[in-house]
Amino acid sequence: MVTRKNPIFDTATTLGKIIAFLGVSAVCGVLVAGLLVPAAALSGSTASGSIQFFDTLPAELQVNPPSQSTTILASDGSKIASIYKENRTRVPLDQMSPYIKDAIVAVEDSRFYEHGGIDTTGILRAVVSTARGQKQGASTITQQYVNNVINESLVSQGKDADVKLNGVNKGVGDKLREMKLAIALEKKFSKEQILEGYLNIVFFNRDAYGIEAASRFFFSTTAKNLTLPQAALLAGVVNSPSYYDPITNPDHAKSRRDLVLQLMLNQGKIKKADYDKAVATPVKTKITPARQGCAYATSAPYFCDYVLHLLLNNPAYGATPDERTNRVMRGGLTIKTTLDPKAQAVAQEQVNASAGANPDKWGASLVSVQPKTGKIISMAQNTVWLPSPGKFQAEQNFNVDVLDANGNDLNGLGGFQTGSTMKPFTFAEWLNEGKSMNDTVNAAVRKYPIDFPWRNTCSTPTTGWYDSNVEGSNDLQNAEEGYYRPMSVLYGLMNSINTATFASASQLDLCGIQKIVDAAGIHEGLPARGKDGKVTDPHPQIPMTTLANLLGSRQTAPLTMASAFATFSNDGRYCEPIAIESVTDSSGNKLPAQSSNCRDAISPEVAHGVSKALQEVLNKGSGFWIQPRISTSTTFPVAAKTGTNNSNGSTWVVGYTTGLATASWFGDPLGDQQRYGRNITINGKFYSNIDGYMIAGPQFANYMLQVAPRYGTDPFPEPPSNLSYVAPAPTPTKETKGGTKSGDTGSSPSPTSGNKGKRP
Repeated sequence: MVTRKNPIFDTATTLGKIIAFLGVSAVCGVLVAGLLVPAAALSGSTASGSIQFFDTLPAELQVNPPSQSTTILASDGSKIASIYKENRTRVPLDQMSPYIKDAIVAVEDSRFYEHGGIDTTGILRAVVSTARGQKQGASTITQQYVNNVINESLVSQGKDADVKLNGVNKGVGDKLREMKLAIALEKKFSKEQILEGYLNIVFFNRDAYGIEAASRFFFSTTAKNLTLPQAALLAGVVNSPSYYDPITNPDHAKSRRDLVLQLMLNQGKIKKADYDKAVATPVKTKITPARQGCAYATSAPYFCDYVLHLLLNNPAYGATPDERTNRVMRGGLTIKTTLDPKAQAVAQEQVNASAGANPDKWGASLVSVQPKTGKIISMAQNTVWLPSPGKFQAEQNFNVDVLDANGNDLNGLGGFQTGSTMKPFTFAEWLNEGKSMNDTVNAAVRKYPIDFPWRNTCSTPTTGWYDSNVEGSNDLQNAEEGYYRPMSVLYGLMNSINTATFASASQLDLCGIQKIVDAAGIHEGLPARGKDGKVTDPHPQIPMTTLANLLGSRQTAPLTMASAFATFSNDGRYCEPIAIESVTDSSGNKLPAQSSNCRDAISPEVAHGVSKALQEVLNKGSGFWIQPRISTSTTFPVAAKTGTNNSNGSTWVVGYTTGLATASWFGDPLGDQQRYGRNITINGKFYSNIDGYMIAGPQFANYMLQVAPRYGTDPFPEPPSNLSYVAPAPTPTKETKGGTKSGDTGSSPSPTSGNKGKRP
């Protein structure tokens, strides 16, 4: 049977609302009286029943810190970016202007310091106003704080639909619970703590939560330095942030501000002279736009984005992506990174200069790490995050993998074909097997047929061949004639001779090369996927038993290459790259960060031998024409290797000192190596083809000249005499540029007709 509502008591009627409100007020009045008068005064069944009724309502209220902005810092403490869901910076009450404290109390809750959480006088006043057909709020600052805390908790849990707004979707039960929680809050916290919490949580604008953010947004000042008219205006905004917005509704804002000033005067909080001066002050804002996110980073937006992805992928910050997002975006974290802002400025300057105006959208990137720690010092590319006229806009990071090792997104492009920068790892295995860098190999051999007797102790088969007698294949080629002859292994590496690399590999265990490549952290930057498109391996191994990979045919990220070459600098110890030094929450508690994770990869003697050889690349070999020159004979010891892929669309210099390792790249970042780097004009200069030493080389050299001395440029240790004898080599002529072509686009077992090899 349906129960009919009594029209007299129906809360949908005006009288019903008044009676319901009186009922609530009476009950709450009993509770408030209980806070203010002796318990003996509470007698009679009505009072006892009211208390018993309220005892059944929930009294819990977890006052967690409200959502706060997270800040990402460089290694020197300078700010890179702020990220947040709500732009809020918490400040203590003593760091707020006394005007804002007095103004907010005057307009929102004049009896704040007298009541115990609920203002019975205000409630009765609201009842009378309601009976007269006028709306008047009765919530105290404490009640408003309770409401904000509840709503903030709901939002942080993703329950935005459950948020209750005053006068919009609150029922009697909601109001009763709010009142009881306000009373409980007053028992637990002082008035100063409640006022501080309220001013830090209250909403002023979609870009300003809390008084500090509001002060910065509307007036470009701090909460501590708010003037009287500024404080009165912000106190007035709280009642209806849209209607009293001083930007869009300055007249409404002034009217409300003047009301606040009048109330402050009436309540004795300001003097008449102060009131007159403040009322005469025009409403004038000085907006500081709240620009949040890595897109608005002061520098290194792509590094910032990389750091953000590292945290959002870290299960220590939450079991689910939503939990991690809330922790990072709302937690008021301070994230100190490894980035050196001075080095970053140089890196950015160099990549920007490499292509100039760049209407054809050629890419340039540079990343450097500390060999002994793995700390990322700089990470730059010649694009802008936000669209800008005449600029090359891109959001993906040229320097990092597509996914991390666990398959989580890094927003990386996944790298580029590495060309001859892979050759030092074959050279390292040569030394690792006890051979001398001065040993001679026959670089005249160009045919490596299908049945060539490669030595391979790995379980993966050897694939690929170079044989013009096989349809679709060619003999192995160098860039220029004159290098198909016997030569030392060192000379072959110095001048990046493809046939010398293969002649060396033919005497080695390919599995040994594989182990060195793996130990140095080299992997593909693009994930492997199954037929269904799902990721099967986020960091596929580069199979060195596939012959094309000896010449760098797979895509590898610059950060991976910089870290691999750093292994040679660090006496053969590989250190994983790290970007985050420390993380603290808003209370100063330490949260999980990154620490150096290093391991032995190759023997120190082999590492020293490689460094010896790679110095000669710059002194006498394929890097000789890098300008301004870096070499042992001019400034400080530097070891490096040039590289270029088959299409000339990916060019490199990767090198290091004893204190800094850097990967410098220039090429086509968006065409999947389909655009050829030939017969092109860059920065007003025509290139018949681009090679590693031409653009990536000066980019590397200029950066290292300015940055490397701050990180250590001691001489490299000498390798054992049985591994090292530097054979004399002719100084390269301008025509030969000291090098040969290298690289190989073929990823299939049989090279295509285009596998000629390119200049390093």
